[in-house]
Amino acid sequence: MNRDQISNVLKKYLPEHAVGSCTDWVVEHRIKVNITKSRASKYGDYRPPQMGKGHHITINHDLNPYAFLITFVHEVAHLTCEIRFRRNIEPHGKEWKQEFQFLLSRFLHQHIFPEDVLSAVKNYLLNPAASSCTDIDLQRALKKYDLKKENALVLVEDLPHKSIFELSHSRKKLILIKGEKRRTRFHCVEIGTAREYMVNPLAEAKPVKSIENEQ
Repeated sequence: MNRDQISNVLKKYLPEHAVGSCTDWVVEHRIKVNITKSRASKYGDYRPPQMGKGHHITINHDLNPYAFLITFVHEVAHLTCEIRFRRNIEPHGKEWKQEFQFLLSRFLHQHIFPEDVLSAVKNYLLNPAASSCTDIDLQRALKKYDLKKENALVLVEDLPHKSIFELSHSRKKLILIKGEKRRTRFHCVEIGTAREYMVNPLAEAKPVKSIENEQ
């Protein structure tokens, strides 16, 4: 694709004022960008050139524009680290953090991010993690801008204590009982196996029933 075609595709997913810079990166580094189905375990990933193929980035199709941008920059930071350091660094070590902070800093103004997301992004950039999902404040701010769907799912934090629910987007069908909150996550137990899970409060869930309602 030529530059205009790349730009037209990215316009569907990114904030308007971020399209130009992101298009420049795709053209400069000859990035193959694949928009994928939703994945519970990650928002995006980066694969370095191999077997004659160039840089490859995948991003989930259902991210809102601000989450899409942060994810794209996250993966481009992996790409630029690959160019600078090859694979002689930790995947999310200090080199990647510095690269991510540098690349995302060009977007830190209100022409791109709304005020609440901008504030959360700035706090997150003080010590960025392997996934923005680990920053509850940032994730909560971003979720406000998700496309509202019919039959919308419920956030785990909004379910009553001891609710039974199906965890959305999990690799297998997990039916869990919601337990107490421990630090930042809810302690949940799988029905049938008694396996324990620490669930993100902002994970999406489909309510099944509540134990307390049966008592």
